[in-house]
Order: sequence, then C-alpha cells, then structure tokens
Amino acid sequence: MQTLSGHLVLPDQILPGTVTFSEKILTVSENTSVPDRYILPGFIDGHVHGGNGADTMDGVEAIHTLARFHATHGTTTILPTTITRPWADVMDALRAVAESVRTQCAGGPVIHGAHLEGPFVSPHKLGAQPPYAIAPTEDRVTEALATDCVKVVTLAPELPHAEQAMEQFVAAGVRVSMGHTVATYEQTEKAICHVCSAGGVVGATHLFNAMAPITSRKPGPVTALMCSDAYAEMIFDAHHVHPATFRLAHKVMEDRLLFVTDAMRATGLPEGPSQLGGQDVIVKDGAVRLPDGSLAGSVLTLDVALRNALKTGTPLVKASALLSSNPARYLGLTDRGTLEADKRADYVVMDSSFMVQEVWVGGQRIH
Repeated sequence: MQTLSGHLVLPDQILPGTVTFSEKILTVSENTSVPDRYILPGFIDGHVHGGNGADTMDGVEAIHTLARFHATHGTTTILPTTITRPWADVMDALRAVAESVRTQCAGGPVIHGAHLEGPFVSPHKLGAQPPYAIAPTEDRVTEALATDCVKVVTLAPELPHAEQAMEQFVAAGVRVSMGHTVATYEQTEKAICHVCSAGGVVGATHLFNAMAPITSRKPGPVTALMCSDAYAEMIFDAHHVHPATFRLAHKVMEDRLLFVTDAMRATGLPEGPSQLGGQDVIVKDGAVRLPDGSLAGSVLTLDVALRNALKTGTPLVKASALLSSNPARYLGLTDRGTLEADKRADYVVMDSSFMVQEVWVGGQRIH
C-alpha cells in the first residue's frame, strides 16, 4: 500500500488530501498538511500519431517509443493513431497496435487500442492526410475489426457504404467519430441519428478542423455535433483552435468535449523538417505545416493543453476533466478518469506551475 499527498483534483473540488492505493485507489481523504503540488487523474489521449521521432505506422517498437514519451507528459492511457496510407500499410499498423495491446509497454501508459483515422475520410477534406482515402466497404471494415484493437474510427459520413460501416463499427463497440468530411449539417445529423439508433457512441475528430465552418445559413457538421449528444476531440495547441472558439465549444458541450494531441513524430524534438505519413512537413514556432502552409498535425502534449486551458480562465477542475473524465466517459473506460475509490491508480503529479513531476500508472511510478 502506498500514499500520495497534495492538492487532489476531484470531480467537483480541489481538496488538500491523501490518496491511499495499490493498483487501485483505496481511499481518498482530507489532509490539511500537504505538499504544494497537485495530483490529477492520469491523462487519456485518444488521438496521437507519434512522438520522440516515432510514429504509429512504424510498428511495435515505435508505438512503445511514442507511448513512453507521452507518458512523461502525463498520458496514462493512449490510443496510437493511424494515418491515411495504402490499405496494406494501415492493416500492418493495426496489427502492430494489436500486438502492443497484448504485450503492453513497460514504463509507459496503458495502450488501450487504436484510433483508425484514415483511410475512411473524404478525398476532398484530407487536411494533412496523404491522398489514399478509400470507402469503408464491408470487407475492409471486417478486416480492420478482425485485429480486435480498433476503439475509435474517424469516418466521413458522406462516403459510399458509410451507413453500413457505422453499423459494423457500432456492433463491435467502436466509437464512430465524424471527421475529415465535407458533409452538410443534414448529412451529419442523419449520421449521428444512425449511430445512436444502432446503440453507438458518436464523436468528432478534431472539432472545427478538416470540416466546414459554421455560417449563418450553412450550420455545417460542427453545429450538428455540438447540438447533439456527440462527444468531440479538440487540439488545443494555440494553432488549431482560437481560445474564444474553445470557450464557446466548452460552454455548449461541457463534459462532451475532450482534449487530444494529434501529435506527430516530431513532438519532443527540435524544430525543423520532419515527415508525416510520408509527406514533408516543417515544424516552426510550435506549429506543423505542409509546404503549402496547411496545418499538419501537432507537436502538442497534454500537459501543455492543460496549461493552455488554464490560461483561458478555465477552472482547474473543469480543465482536468478535458484530459481525464471526459475522454474516459467517451471511451467507456469506467475504471479510470477520476480520483475515486476503486478506480485505477493512474495519476499525474504537477507542481504549482502545472509542470509534470511524477506519473503513476496502475499504482506504479513510471516517471
């Protein structure tokens, strides 16, 4: 049995206290004499391509490398994420994630499964995705699901075979995330209803990015997603989304909004040239861009996203939820996301400036 003391970030308050735990939390109690530090639930990143020079598409060893890197920034549960490449490459990546789930990663976060972001995206809204978009046919979806590791799929709802694919993914317990899409408000609303009627959970892949904006007479997919029961990812790195746009989405969606990194292999490395999905990119001033200037993923880590939220005036309890309880609820991970008895002992210990000091996964200190 072990203990940690500090200012505990609980679902409804910040409490000076002590957590007693083994692999799971045993007790959470008040303690008026604690170190000047914060203890937060471990961060959950449901959309991350790479870090420290490694990429999900590179195989098992690379997945472990990127996972350990993000663990040093507070991530205790991670979903390595594919990119749009030839189908054989995507399947190789899914099999590598499946192997990583089976073996897990010593000294790293829990590898929960894969986020299949591509190739079931619109060829007209690729963003930084390479031009290998394909339709989600029954055979392809069946092949992907056979790896038994897909937990989230990004899907453009206007694609051929999309409705049947949604049903297949929902039946397998996969979250269907609308993204990289040219769908209208009406098409998106219909897709949300289709997923929900099948008993599924709807998400949005990097809300506001790679989808049509809200205008007065064309509300677009963003409005359909924000005004429904859908969850939504957000890349809050000060480049993808303006702070005021974040505040609006957070006010409307509250516990349905969650932060992700969308981090690429250059995350954690010096700025300069890099690659994303076989494409040349440049990292400069904290942003990743294609040669034409388009944003291309990020070099964000979740501790930075937390600090960015705090800078907007978001209270710590609500900012913490964006990285822990909200993504846990979205992914159906009922055993983590809050500091409560019987939950996993996954923590991030941060100093008074919200810099990471320690990271604990399942009661084991890994950083």
